[in-house]
Amino acid sequence: MRPDARILSVLDALLNNRDISVDDAVEQHFSDDYRQRTDGVWSDRAGFVEHIAHLREIIDRAEIEVLDELVYDRSYADRHRAHITRIDGTIVVQEVYLFGALADDGRFTEVHEATHMITGTDADRDIGNARADHKPARHVSKGVGAAFDLGPPLR
Repeated sequence: MRPDARILSVLDALLNNRDISVDDAVEQHFSDDYRQRTDGVWSDRAGFVEHIAHLREIIDRAEIEVLDELVYDRSYADRHRAHITRIDGTIVVQEVYLFGALADDGRFTEVHEATHMITGTDADRDIGNARADHKPARHVSKGVGAAFDLGPPLR
């Protein structure tokens, strides 16, 4: 059975469904070789798991508003707003432009995101790459010819 690649169900499983572990949620929706580039910063699957685990520690809930969504063959694109309520009650709203590639089984193999903060503080701007250890995300490259491989991030 093909998992639902729609971002609403994916983000709900990752951020709101605390009845399943981060690892199980990631396994359900992301391939073993998954990688992600958010605002120019690459993360491999392990780095992504760290990011989601950290988000679960600092947010109470995330409501996702899907504005546009397109699935064509193994390509996925959307524009969504994440309305995030932090544990302390503060609100962060980010608009996200997402382009992704899907494996044959429907799980994401790669995602590219650009985010735009609508509501929040300067400290919230990097929530798309936030980690508990505050280390920068790993930079991952699959090499020449890989789908969506745009090379190393610009600095």
